[in-house]
Amino acid sequence: KTQANMARKVHFNPGWAYFFLVLVTLPALWCVVNAEEPKASDLPTPDKILRDNEKIGSKTDHEVVEREGEAINPDGFSQKELEILNSYKKVHKFEAEVDKLMNIIINSLYSNREVFLRELISNASDALDKIRFLSLKDKSQLDTKPELEIRIKADPASRTLQITDSGIGMTRQDLERNLGTIAKSGTTEFIQKAGKEATSDLIGQFGVGFYSVYLVADDVTVISKNNNDTQQVWQSDAHGAFTVAEDPRGDTLGRGTTINIHLKEGAEEYLEESTLKALVTKYSEFINFPILLWTTSEQEKEVPMTPEEIAAEKGDEESINLDGEPEAETPKTKKVTEKVQQWEVMNQQKPIWTRNPRDITDEDYNNFYKSYAKDNTDPLFHIHFNGEGDVEFKSLLYIPSSTPANLFDPKYEKDLKGVKLYVRRVFITDQFKELLPKYLNFLSGIVDSDDLPLNVSREMLQEHKLLQIIKKKIIRKAIAMFQMMAEEEDNSKYLKFWQNYGTNIKLGVVDDSANRVRLSKLLMFQSSKTGNLTTLDQYLGRMKEGQEQIYYLAGESKEAVQSSPLVENLLKRDYEVLYLVDPIDEYCVGNLEKYDGKYKLTNIAREGLKLDGVEADADQEKADNEEFGPLLSFLKKSLSSKIERAVVSTRLATSPSALVSSQHGYTANMERIIRAQAIGGENMKNPMFQPKKILEVNVNHPLIQELKNRIVADENDATATDIASLMYDTAALASGFTLEDPAAFSSRIVKMMNLGLGLEANAQATERPAFKRESETKDEL
Repeated sequence: KTQANMARKVHFNPGWAYFFLVLVTLPALWCVVNAEEPKASDLPTPDKILRDNEKIGSKTDHEVVEREGEAINPDGFSQKELEILNSYKKVHKFEAEVDKLMNIIINSLYSNREVFLRELISNASDALDKIRFLSLKDKSQLDTKPELEIRIKADPASRTLQITDSGIGMTRQDLERNLGTIAKSGTTEFIQKAGKEATSDLIGQFGVGFYSVYLVADDVTVISKNNNDTQQVWQSDAHGAFTVAEDPRGDTLGRGTTINIHLKEGAEEYLEESTLKALVTKYSEFINFPILLWTTSEQEKEVPMTPEEIAAEKGDEESINLDGEPEAETPKTKKVTEKVQQWEVMNQQKPIWTRNPRDITDEDYNNFYKSYAKDNTDPLFHIHFNGEGDVEFKSLLYIPSSTPANLFDPKYEKDLKGVKLYVRRVFITDQFKELLPKYLNFLSGIVDSDDLPLNVSREMLQEHKLLQIIKKKIIRKAIAMFQMMAEEEDNSKYLKFWQNYGTNIKLGVVDDSANRVRLSKLLMFQSSKTGNLTTLDQYLGRMKEGQEQIYYLAGESKEAVQSSPLVENLLKRDYEVLYLVDPIDEYCVGNLEKYDGKYKLTNIAREGLKLDGVEADADQEKADNEEFGPLLSFLKKSLSSKIERAVVSTRLATSPSALVSSQHGYTANMERIIRAQAIGGENMKNPMFQPKKILEVNVNHPLIQELKNRIVADENDATATDIASLMYDTAALASGFTLEDPAAFSSRIVKMMNLGLGLEANAQATERPAFKRESETKDEL
């Protein structure tokens, strides 16, 4: 009953809802009807909404517009001034004085004027490639002249050099556009028309190569015949004008182009046969088409003798045959030397690297190397590969069987022209340090790419990431070639390679951090367990159980290192020690923190040597340090200017003492090398470059025990002080160090010899009585 009453009390009455709705709606409706129309500036816009949402509001008013109009932009003009400027400006094209522009192009783009021949031969090769490409679709294109070749002929009498090709030739329009327009590349235009399939062998890119001819020419005449036009003649002296006219002689070429170059004063060398041969061989040896040079040679030839010559040969008197035998017939011919002129092919050697390696025999590779490198011996090894990916290139690398002269002499660094860079078989440079690191300067071979970006003169490569990719791949392939030799069952080739180029590999470990791990697999050193060289992998195969360090010691020779007191305990315990006897060895191994990512390389000439698998007896060490503590303190005090401290040794077996370096100081071998240098050796006289050494003593040696007893009995014992100094000197010599005061060492040795013979330690030489002759003695009597 109560719940029903409560329900009736909270029951919603719809009449009240309508009343409140009317009460709210009527005033709002009145406001809408009587409200004024809003201004455009009051309407919401996206920029106003954005500004309203900013923490600090801003408004665009008349003053702001004026301020923006007066604002100065980076060019120095206000917004209003820019608007006025743009409304009145007029577009003009650049103009140039052709004379000056040609002079800049001719004399600034090329640093070596001999490249004109390379450029013209490259243009001729492009022309031949173009007609060959067109003949694939229309064989009749070659009917006018089937031979595809380049001919070069010099005429010293008229100071003219002539280059002729049987390529596509140029029409009158082509001559005007391609030769009359600077930087107009006919090859580029041909590629655009023919498509990508025509780009594989074409060389031209910039349209300025032709103008290099004016490096050596006063004026040039170009005669050209295209299948679609009559024969045309183009002439110019590069002074701002050229002429084009139809050849009045008619069709003399059949098809192709002839360039007649009238050489200027001082360019006569390019008329010499030997110079032309050298340049063609250098730059264009591997052009696809035959390059023929008009040559002159001397040949012996038999010709009939004249009657007068025959009579003179017989003589005035008839020969008398005393033996009754028939007379020899008088010769009727004679040998004369005459000059013979003929066309000689200059590029008979084909680019072997463009072929499939499977189709090439070792004999082919060797013959190509001998011809290319001008070497009479077969190469030691070779590798032929194609680079693919971001950049495509072909490469053929050889290892010469003999070491090039002056391999590490900076003066002759430019003479090392082993690896040559080609672009589409056209030689670019052989002095390109960025292509190979210095430690691979002994390699010989070829790198040929179609993708490298050349500058306009083609004389050097632009800095480009593609070049770095090529360099990386060449280095990896070269190292792979070395590894293939090392892995052969018969390692005679690799041993010869190491004998000739081992220093280069070590230099690579020092300089080439990216390939250090790969190069470390190739290293070879003398060893205490083998009579021959051994690799680090072979060392690992002979390591003792539990050994995790590779021990090595550097010195002047194997004999010196083998007899060093520093190796005594290791050899006694049958640990193998590598002997580093090449001056670069310690630098090389010092750059290898660990071999194979696990095995630490430990220089036993430094302090803190611990042998793997040999547990240290802490109690014995403590007892030795307590027993010999007075001696160690005495040695530290008496030799304070020479040593940092004296310690009980764990590396000595038979020697009384040895001298070792700190972890970061120069070893004895390193000091020896630095002293031998003309400049760096002076630094060794500076105490700052001579950190103190650590003197290690063998507590099992009777000399050390007796010296300890003397010190315990009398720490001021003068003899003990002399012995300590002498012990330091002998330890330094035995450990490979150089004595700073040889005279003092010699004096101590003399004292020891005096004492050994029962003389006073400081016994001095006495003056003997003067020697008297027998006649002087008689006179005195």
